[in-house]
Amino acid sequence: MTFEIRTLAVVGHPIAHSLSPTLHQAAYDHLGLPWKYVAVDVQPGELAGFLDSTDSSLRGLSVTMPHKVAALEAANRLDLLSERTGSVNTLLCEYTESGQRELSGFNTDVLGIVNALKDLGVRQAHHVAVIGGGATASSAIAAASELGAEHISVIVRTPQKAFYLETVGQECGVNVTVHSLDQMSEIASVDVAISTLPGDVVQSLETLPRTSRASLLDVAYNPWPSARGTQWSAAGGEVVSGLRMLAHQALIQVRIFVGGSPFDVLPDESGVKSAMFASVGLESL
Repeated sequence: MTFEIRTLAVVGHPIAHSLSPTLHQAAYDHLGLPWKYVAVDVQPGELAGFLDSTDSSLRGLSVTMPHKVAALEAANRLDLLSERTGSVNTLLCEYTESGQRELSGFNTDVLGIVNALKDLGVRQAHHVAVIGGGATASSAIAAASELGAEHISVIVRTPQKAFYLETVGQECGVNVTVHSLDQMSEIASVDVAISTLPGDVVQSLETLPRTSRASLLDVAYNPWPSARGTQWSAAGGEVVSGLRMLAHQALIQVRIFVGGSPFDVLPDESGVKSAMFASVGLESL
């Protein structure tokens, strides 16, 4: 198979902190592909305009906040996880014979969360707490469902803005209830917590009841360790950084950009994964 010189990018705002270029470039270099992956700061509401400004060399985009809903609206077709969560973090660009661009939307955050927790030894979960109500929270709900969760407690500052997540739970076949931060201590003990809050948001999880050795995935990775992770670990829980989630979901994105499907295993995938994880200082488990 011959591969043309292509361009890929991660788009978001802010974006300078992103390690996606490091992860992806390590993969394409390992595969011997003449592809360049960059970070582009795209202001809120400007994703459609950015797409209009690109040419046919664009192979795909990794999409981060605040563009995950806009990416959903831009896509011509969606995978099942995008439909269930209402969130797209990956756009694959393909072109018709007439040169018209068609965009396929995917959600790789779900498997990123699942695989990051599996690295901690979490293979199943019964009661999961999701802290935060943004686009990543819907992916966290789908991930908890994949782990067999029976109930998910969503904890947010403004519950009225997060009741839509109960519908996401219905789509994923799991019961979801929404709670305010001051109700945290009233929630039954959880065995897994997933914080979807940005790294610069200070939020104590001290009053959240938990089972012994309960696990926390903090999707933030800059700065690390986060205050939330440090607090959780000090109380005896296990913590995994969002960097591991980022790396796992990036591997799925590479599958999509190279082969067109999240299920098509890459040539020498174990070597690709090792190169990607090593590029950001992670061990490939």
